[in-house]
Amino acid sequence: MYEIRIHSRGGQGGVTAAKLLALAAFRDGKHATACPFYGAERRGAPVVSYVRIDDRPIRVYSQIHKPDLVIVLDTSIMDVVDVLEGLKEDGTVLLNSAHALTGCNGTCRHVDLTGIALATNLVVAGSPILNTPVMGALAKMGIITIDSARAAIKEMFADERNVKAAEAAYEELKL
Repeated sequence: MYEIRIHSRGGQGGVTAAKLLALAAFRDGKHATACPFYGAERRGAPVVSYVRIDDRPIRVYSQIHKPDLVIVLDTSIMDVVDVLEGLKEDGTVLLNSAHALTGCNGTCRHVDLTGIALATNLVVAGSPILNTPVMGALAKMGIITIDSARAAIKEMFADERNVKAAEAAYEELKL
């Protein structure tokens, strides 16, 4: 089972990113679950979402304490939350940043999702929306296929800018 923990702030699309990722994995023929964890949070408060992907049915629906992949949609969260806590020794970090993360155990990737969202005008209430661009990065990493990412995005959002943002992140992420 491949386990993913997504750190974001309320309003950035982290919870929706988890749902999109599970939908895309399902379209790839996998079993997947998405589970957010938040209380009475407000826009801007830290939020954690979890995704599990497997070839077999998943019977676990809970927080993930030992993720294979940690996604950080807002680097300022790292000042208040230990996002690397429990990351498996061979785990991967995907950071929304124009710059690499230092001190990362395992494999670290970074892509400027915020810049992509702003360039494609994916902004709601003044905040860049990061859920669809991150799908392209995850496709580039091989977690899902780019075709399933496009299909999941189109299923949830009619605006073609969302697909363009995912494709831009797919092209921008360096492996």
